[in-house]
Amino acid sequence: MNTTSATLRLLDKADKEILRLPRTVKGALYDFQHKFKANPQATGLQLKQLKGDSRLWSARVNDEYRALLLRLADNDWLIVSVKHRKEVYENLDRLAYGINQITGGIEYVDLQVVEESVLRRTAAEPPAPAPPAVPEPSLPETLFARFSAQQLVDLGVAEPLVPVVRTLTTEEQLLGLIEYAPQLTGEILLSLFDGKTYEDVLEQVTAPVAAPEPVDTDDFQTAAERPATMVTTTDEALREALEGEDFGRWKVFLHPTQSKLVERDHSGPARVGGGPGTGKTIVALHRVRHLVEQLPQGRNKPVLLTTYNKNLAADLRARLLELGGEELLSRVEISHVDQLALRVVREAEPGSSKQTIDDNQVLREWRAMLDELGEASWDAEFLHDEWTQVILGQAVVSRTEYFRARRAGRGRNVTRPERAEIWQLAEKFTQRLDRLGRQTWAQVAERAARLEMEREQRIQAVERQRAESGGLDNIHLQDGSAGWLRYRYRHIVVDEAQDLRPGHWKMLRAMAARDRNDIFLVGDTHQRIYNNQVTLGSLGINIRGRSAKLTLSYRTTRQILGSALGVLSGESFDDLDGNQETLAGYRSVLSGGRPELHASPDWESERAAITELVSDWSDIPPEQIAICVPTNAMAQEVAVSLAHSGIRAIEIGPDGPRGDEGVHIGTMFRFKGLEYQRMIIAGVSEGLVPRTAVIQMRHTDALRYRRELQRARSLLFVAATRSRDALAIFWHGAPSQFLKPLLTV
Repeated sequence: MNTTSATLRLLDKADKEILRLPRTVKGALYDFQHKFKANPQATGLQLKQLKGDSRLWSARVNDEYRALLLRLADNDWLIVSVKHRKEVYENLDRLAYGINQITGGIEYVDLQVVEESVLRRTAAEPPAPAPPAVPEPSLPETLFARFSAQQLVDLGVAEPLVPVVRTLTTEEQLLGLIEYAPQLTGEILLSLFDGKTYEDVLEQVTAPVAAPEPVDTDDFQTAAERPATMVTTTDEALREALEGEDFGRWKVFLHPTQSKLVERDHSGPARVGGGPGTGKTIVALHRVRHLVEQLPQGRNKPVLLTTYNKNLAADLRARLLELGGEELLSRVEISHVDQLALRVVREAEPGSSKQTIDDNQVLREWRAMLDELGEASWDAEFLHDEWTQVILGQAVVSRTEYFRARRAGRGRNVTRPERAEIWQLAEKFTQRLDRLGRQTWAQVAERAARLEMEREQRIQAVERQRAESGGLDNIHLQDGSAGWLRYRYRHIVVDEAQDLRPGHWKMLRAMAARDRNDIFLVGDTHQRIYNNQVTLGSLGINIRGRSAKLTLSYRTTRQILGSALGVLSGESFDDLDGNQETLAGYRSVLSGGRPELHASPDWESERAAITELVSDWSDIPPEQIAICVPTNAMAQEVAVSLAHSGIRAIEIGPDGPRGDEGVHIGTMFRFKGLEYQRMIIAGVSEGLVPRTAVIQMRHTDALRYRRELQRARSLLFVAATRSRDALAIFWHGAPSQFLKPLLTV
């Protein structure tokens, strides 16, 4: 056998088994992989072929433990397990491996470990109450009796596990099997167990990961390169995988669906959707790295990574640094989109000293102006939305244009005379802001969009001149202090895309040439918590035919997920391009307890109950507990109640948590993009969620009422899906109408 250096890979699921081993063994494994790569035939490694098997080998990690490896080719090896030496050489029939005929990925199963896990779960189940006497005791029906063995295999269930699958009778047994089964097998079985049809699972779970070409079940080296074989090869990636699920796994093991989306070549803008916790941000980060890897050498930053929220932008920077280090960061511009727009405006207007104010301050200014004018026939919130969404959103610059502007989805119809009134008030409001030396973020976005679109037109004019002159390079245009005129970015990646304003999209569209892989956006309109509704096609971003969806949640349990989906029941959502978006196929392979529901007679007793529950959760770090409430005042009152019991609380502000140690408390808006082990949602009472002002719109502005109701549902949905392990929902007085599906279970 050749003694040159080797390729060594680690199979997904093997790392989870390794994490349970003693620390000394994990350290020895890290040393082992260095030695093995240098020379698999080194005497100390004791590499040997297992008896009766042409592909399965063992190698010495330390005195007590052995690595089980599949030999994929001459010098290409795959670690599938690490076991005590006593478990390696006997009863080898229990070690089943092969290539999944549907996905083309390599799968490995220790049948003995799986069966022991199922039996352990069976023994742990409480005994069932004795049934009434019957003449002949009947055997319980197996969970998957309605599916044939061939159907299970055709869906992608690992074939060696099918006999075990067909004996399962309880959910606990199923969870025992899934703990050690290949991931796709777990996804399929839980979807079937949850009541999905064979056809639904085939479409939603199997099809997205199926190999595009016929699968040769004997070609292991080709199988190792497919996305369905979740492996890692580099020293750094192995170290990350061994750090544990909460640390390095996301950087190493991508689900096959995620991997395909990261590497796919697109002819234009593309979108990835999916519910909370499905790894959309992970895909965005890996996509950035993939795009950077395709770039020629250079020192510029041709890739933009942006999002709506300032906190999320800081988190993206930290995670991209984790993923690829300073070398990756050196080629990527990371900015939250408002800051990017402000930079564009200041570049063009260096002498401007206007203060930029947020939406709450803008509303106060609208109310102040209406009071000063004695204007009582118009609502400040309505005027603010009309000005932001229609006038600024569509770049309307004259009364005539406003008369023609589309107002689809805006709620109440307005007559021509009313439009004239609104335009006059909008002009007065703009003048008021100018006089005060202030501007809104919506104004900044609209101004930045205009500037970038003008810049793009100049670039296109130069390109036309160059084309007409036969491609001569001496035709160019200088753009003031910015140097030679060119597009700012080659690729743009957008996280939380559902939250961006129309002005943002027009600005971004103009910042990159219309080319392959120009814009890649991820988002979920079910999580739209700001009042920014757009149709991308109308803004020059055509994603038709280039949209995909992630459906597997990695964050939260099936029980919490089911409750969160109940909050959205009855609502329909768009897909950012005028079509309907659904969470069909959205699922989780994690399992836990059902969300707790706590009713209280008043707010004081609700706070006391919250304090008691947080005290009971003393088994985890306080930073892994979060409490979200409808208002800032309620957050402060909960913090006071906790303090009286000696529990420290940290408020989550616009820039993130204001401290290091303590339970995190904030309004629901503050928890976008965050996650915790345990979560409390408090004050989920009618009149608070949704607000009384929203409920009152039902009779005055039916369309706006439905839109605001949907936004309130989305906010509660976002809050409910921040938790990984446990969720508790509190209210006082009448519960929110959104809780009805949970209360009737």
